[in-house]
Amino acid sequence: MTTPAQDAPLVFPSVAFRPIRLFVISLALTAAAIAAASWLDHPMIGVFFGIGLLMGLLNALGVRRSVAVITADAHPLKKKMALNSAGRLLVISVIGLIIAFAFRPEGLGVVFGLALFQVLLVLSTALPVWRKMREGTVEPATGGSGTEGREGSDD
Repeated sequence: MTTPAQDAPLVFPSVAFRPIRLFVISLALTAAAIAAASWLDHPMIGVFFGIGLLMGLLNALGVRRSVAVITADAHPLKKKMALNSAGRLLVISVIGLIIAFAFRPEGLGVVFGLALFQVLLVLSTALPVWRKMREGTVEPATGGSGTEGREGSDD
């Protein structure tokens, strides 16, 4: 008998998540967005864009924490991770939409910041893994959070 997908054990490959690097990139993008938006006489769009990037980073840190907690269980389940992710996505989306609506039209920058952060996150984690795969040095999948062997280093 096969185990249903939602009850299958949760296994995560080791990934290169570097929150400090993402924070620095987000700061640079925020500064550029504020400068560009100021040039168009709407500096608050850049500020809200930066808030969206920060919300995305906080979400990514929440993902890392929840992965560490869930995979520490003796039998981590995909269903538990999916529910956790869906709940966090719902909360961050609602907050972003409330900000966008309350401070319209400049508040829409939050939504763009959230969207761009997701692209940055995917690129910053997928590219190093892709490079390792091309080199043939991919680490085997682990049940951990991908931070093993990097004690004390977030960057």
